[in-house]
Amino acid sequence: MTVPFKQIPQNLRTPLFFAEIDNSHANTAVANQRALLIGPMTTGAAAANVPLLSAGTGDANTQFGANSVLALMTAAYRQNDQFGELWCLPLADAGGATAATGSIAITGAPTANGTLSTYIAGQLVSVAVTSGQTTAQVATALAAAINAIPGMPVTAVASTSTVNLTADNKGLVGNDIDIRFNYQGAANGEVFPTGFAATITAMSGGVTNPTLTTALGNLLDMPFDFIACAFTDTTSMDAIKAFLNDSTGRWSWQQQVFGHAFYAYRATWANQTTFGTARNNQHETVMGFNDSPTPPWQWASAIAAVTAVSVRADPGIPMQTVALTGVLAPPLQSRFNLSQRNTLLYDGISTFTVADDGTVAIENLITTYQTNASGQPDNSYLEIETMFLLTYVLRRLRTMVTTKYARVKLAADGTRFAPGSGIVTPKIIKADQIAEYRAMEYEGYVQGSDIFAQSIIVEQNASNPNRVDVLWPGTLINQLRIFALLAQFRLSTTQS
Repeated sequence: MTVPFKQIPQNLRTPLFFAEIDNSHANTAVANQRALLIGPMTTGAAAANVPLLSAGTGDANTQFGANSVLALMTAAYRQNDQFGELWCLPLADAGGATAATGSIAITGAPTANGTLSTYIAGQLVSVAVTSGQTTAQVATALAAAINAIPGMPVTAVASTSTVNLTADNKGLVGNDIDIRFNYQGAANGEVFPTGFAATITAMSGGVTNPTLTTALGNLLDMPFDFIACAFTDTTSMDAIKAFLNDSTGRWSWQQQVFGHAFYAYRATWANQTTFGTARNNQHETVMGFNDSPTPPWQWASAIAAVTAVSVRADPGIPMQTVALTGVLAPPLQSRFNLSQRNTLLYDGISTFTVADDGTVAIENLITTYQTNASGQPDNSYLEIETMFLLTYVLRRLRTMVTTKYARVKLAADGTRFAPGSGIVTPKIIKADQIAEYRAMEYEGYVQGSDIFAQSIIVEQNASNPNRVDVLWPGTLINQLRIFALLAQFRLSTTQS
């Protein structure tokens, strides 16, 4: 037997004991699957366009401004994933951008004592009012209460009987800041005091999101598997699409970094279908909702977080029924029914359900990929679990190959060499691939190892004898999504 030393020389005469360490059969490490939040900052210590490791919500408030979209995204993420490694990519508001504005006009003064329950971006602002207060006094008190909350993404200014609200981050993101009263309703004591009345003007007018080119370029080749982005304009989403694409991006053969982008989109059902059918990208997921107090960017962060937790544990487990912490459900009348949700799942939009206690849970998390290059329907990349299983399998195979074959010689099949030599042949590599596949099958990531063993092709390249080409015909594990039952019942018959 020939021992394949790589460092100890053969001509050594000095006694006695010399040891060389070889880890080629010991590596069982897995990739550290990081998450990344992309959003705008207001003020803070962080440098725009430079990725930063998050040290928690308090640190995010310091780095990006407590009232910033990115700080609120961090808070939503950490509510759903308290353990995983999280990075943030802060962006400055675009030059020339306009901030969204809205207002609350107090049109009726209270004639009885009570409490105003105002929700802005899903955050409760409670203001005690008393009989005899004027509408202007109520407006002043409400504006002061809004501004007293450090994490509020708007600034309030009272003007006579109106509270004028301006988004702290400029651009389109401010248009998604929700304003409403009494979200929890009378059952939870949220009712207007007698005599009080108000008119809400929704946030609007925010234009121009930041450009992502420089920020994405600064990520270099650092892996981020779960990317939540605050922006859902076409320019921003297309920039991340290019960043992740299969030809030149993070999923290409040159980079093999992988990653998946998460978004949330607020719109009516009809507008959801329009938005979803305009997208077609296996590396992005869009959750559609309407009329939730929680901003889309916090929905996206929460979804990325629960996906990260699940995928790190097992990339093949389906995401259905996973609950989102901190996300407020739309009112009953604003939720999509079963037929509407099924349509959305054919139009690239992911769906959720709401429990009786208001808990929001993922129903089906899909990609926006719907058609192939010829424009024909294609469901090969429909489910998000497919993408994360592919990521897992490819990384595992790369780890095996780069560990076991990092420094070996390649011989043609049929070559005779001493056992233990640092030599491999296509047949040896094929056997290793089959063994690794059977191990992954046993662990529940792939299936059909017998068919795989019959179908895999490993051959020495005809024009480059130093290269091995492999056709890997694996079958990923499936997820149980639908249980259909025909209840073919019988009626009992009377026995005579």
